[in-house]
Amino acid sequence: MTLPKNSHLRLLFATAALVVLIVILQFVLPVIIHPKIWEIIGFMVVLSFLISLLNSFLLKNFADSFFQIMVLAMILRFIASLTFIGIEVWPQMENIILFIADFFVVFLFYLVFDIYTFLANLRPISK
Repeated sequence: MTLPKNSHLRLLFATAALVVLIVILQFVLPVIIHPKIWEIIGFMVVLSFLISLLNSFLLKNFADSFFQIMVLAMILRFIASLTFIGIEVWPQMENIILFIADFFVVFLFYLVFDIYTFLANLRPISK
């Protein structure tokens, strides 16, 4: 079985795999899953989708600025993630360390997905 070429479908499949893994972990090891895990996943899905839309728009219009566009996407993801953590933790959340650990794991999952998509879309330099 091959993965679809559309990055949005790949994002959907990766998210579905992550959701299945989290549901299994909630039954097997409920202590390692924070109650706000679904907000974390929802935030990361929306953020990844919006950043992929922005990347595709910018790459169509400014194809010669590939590196700058990718760095911009990483910076936007990082700033949005720090903002999300700050907003969620501000009102004295219970078990902050577990929340941040779960967020970090989900963040790394989507970061690996973006790196895989980035590497899959690289064209060989033909010079």
